[in-house]
Amino acid sequence: MRLRADIFVSAYLRRCQVENVFGALRKRGAAEAGAIFVKVDRLDGMAALYGPAPQTETAERGVDRLWSRLHKDPFIPVPDVEERLVKEQRFDPDLWIIEIEDRQGRCFLDLAGEV
Repeated sequence: MRLRADIFVSAYLRRCQVENVFGALRKRGAAEAGAIFVKVDRLDGMAALYGPAPQTETAERGVDRLWSRLHKDPFIPVPDVEERLVKEQRFDPDLWIIEIEDRQGRCFLDLAGEV
């Protein structure tokens, strides 16, 4: 059974707080199973965006949630991340958006293979 999205988001934001990283919920989605996207802002005009990894990778590794960076380069301009988030919201209005600010660009997520 998969952990509810609202519980995962609360735990993730707490993890960021423990690491002394600011994290905020930008958009609340469906509590039970909304897709979750995480924006990591380095505060230098560059950011990264992470979203759910394909379910095949999750099943192979036997974990509840895996994440993929949704672009090729490690960090891209913030407006490009925002543009992608707008597209994702059009596709799925029940998604969650979390934004963290970390000058080191850490995401604190279990990552699937890189793009």
